[in-house]
Amino acid sequence: MDQFMQAAIDEARLGLAEGGIPIGSVIVHKGRIIGRGHNRRVQQGSAIRHGEMDAFENAGRQPASVYREAVLYTTLSPCAMCSGAILLYGIPQVIIGENRTFMGEEAWLRERGVTLEVLQDAACVQLMEEFIAARPELWNEDIGE
Repeated sequence: MDQFMQAAIDEARLGLAEGGIPIGSVIVHKGRIIGRGHNRRVQQGSAIRHGEMDAFENAGRQPASVYREAVLYTTLSPCAMCSGAILLYGIPQVIIGENRTFMGEEAWLRERGVTLEVLQDAACVQLMEEFIAARPELWNEDIGE
């Protein structure tokens, strides 16, 4: 297991332990995590605090040059909002834990030149399958359904 995807999975598990949705993300620049986060919509009563958005927030202000050299790791395929942030900040590469339980805006990201790698990681799939089965109403709220 890649250490950075493992860090994203650890974030997802932390979110679940806090009573939230188990999606985690880290932003890596030159081999170092500069931002980490997990979905905190439930914990913070937030409309926008998805895992990727939390990682951006926790990375703080960064020059565009840093983001243009960064890799974003996320346990789940990024939604439209998170994909927009990826494009806005010019992240060139995204490593996705899985897209079986939810297919985000991967085609849009690829069309805009972002390199994607989908791992179909068993731990990521299991986290989401178990969560969706246990809390379908919360999951539907998170994806806007």
